Amino acid sequence: MRRTVRQLADGREIIYFDENPDTAPRTVADTRDIPPVQPGSEIRRDPLTGEWVAMAAHRQTRTYKPPANACPLCPSTPEYATEIPEHDYDVVVFENRFPSFAEGVPDLPSTVDGLPMVPRAGGVGRCEVVCFTSEHERSFGELSAARVRTVLDVWADRTTALSEIPGVRQVFPFENRGEEIGVTLQHPHGQIYGYPFVTPKTERMLRVAKEYRAEHGSQVLGDVLAAERAHGERVLVSSRYWTAFVPPAARWPVHVQLAPHRQVPDVPALTEAERDDFAVVYLRLLGMLDGLYDRPLPYVAGWNQAPVYEGRDLAWLHLEVLSVLRARDKLKYLAGSESGMAVWVNDSTPEQIAQRLRCAGHGG
Repeated sequence: MRRTVRQLADGREIIYFDENPDTAPRTVADTRDIPPVQPGSEIRRDPLTGEWVAMAAHRQTRTYKPPANACPLCPSTPEYATEIPEHDYDVVVFENRFPSFAEGVPDLPSTVDGLPMVPRAGGVGRCEVVCFTSEHERSFGELSAARVRTVLDVWADRTTALSEIPGVRQVFPFENRGEEIGVTLQHPHGQIYGYPFVTPKTERMLRVAKEYRAEHGSQVLGDVLAAERAHGERVLVSSRYWTAFVPPAARWPVHVQLAPHRQVPDVPALTEAERDDFAVVYLRLLGMLDGLYDRPLPYVAGWNQAPVYEGRDLAWLHLEVLSVLRARDKLKYLAGSESGMAVWVNDSTPEQIAQRLRCAGHGG
């Protein structure tokens, strides 16, 4: 794979990842007249929960549901210049023009005015967009296994790069698909966030993993994975290196975890064989998901990775895929219990979800 770093007209970085090293050099310049990005995000810590919250008011003006002929993630044409100056690409990554976190944010007072118990800071970090293919009408599940493997290598590359940015403490690659999830650009793409803090979910998982290891002398996800593989009722796909299963306390109408069979902290730690195998297993899983309601399933797919500086001996890399679609034409809305108290109520059992997905994978 060939990696080429260029700059967009406003100074943001764009990186082309070409599967064929003999592809013509990436030399097309971005000729747009666009102003430099002025990131102004900040983070504040909730004094009651201890959780950090990001504020990024500049994102109100981000691109929203453009027509296909004005998609900013398609390759540029003589008639329309996009975020990608080249006229074709395999996989491309660029800095988000409307980032939630960014390098170079201004310094802020250490607390909120009048509230010394509420720490604040600039939203230091980085947000990138990852375009999986130049073809606007494709989806991740329609990619070849070779392209999925390329995307996995790109996630590894960017996880390593963002982890080296001063102030970044956790890296989160993810894909949102479908308007029901909140996607405003239909082109197949994902994002990568470099957070200036360890996310609340990861903090909880590390705490549970530490307590479990102290009591049992083993890793909690490793024991869950072994039990799921032995029992089999919630397993969807299993291979030499990976298993996809519905978690035994699934929160969402469609909820799947895909984990490697050995403990690794993040995507860069995967071997060549594990990366090859992931591409095959993940495509099988996505086929099940789209077969569930015989329509493209809206979903969020995100990598749970270890933080940059802590808990790396406790974390167990896994991909989590979830959907808000509880029937072909019905959405799960977060009701009072979920939104107000973070206590989830699922309309289906994990065993029912797994059975439906397995049936979908066999054509009904």
